[in-house]
Amino acid sequence: MTRKKHKMSGPNGDSLVPAGEVSGEEDYAALDFMLDQISFCLDHLEEKNDHLHAQLQDLLESNREARRDFQQQLNQNGANSAQEAGM
Repeated sequence: MTRKKHKMSGPNGDSLVPAGEVSGEEDYAALDFMLDQISFCLDHLEEKNDHLHAQLQDLLESNREARRDFQQQLNQNGANSAQEAGM
């Protein structure tokens, strides 16, 4: 039985271990390393997502406040105009 030669590569496709030099133990070590890299990247993406979500929540609240303020100004200006017209 012949062993098929293959390359273990990192997430960006770069070769980590040359073909023909991979044993079972090295396979697991390379796989473990790649899984650690993937886990790190996913954690980083999750942090960025959480940060963006918080920023969007702040922006949404700010826009709501601005809209309320604008609506109040319109209502006040409308009431003042109605009073002036009634005089």
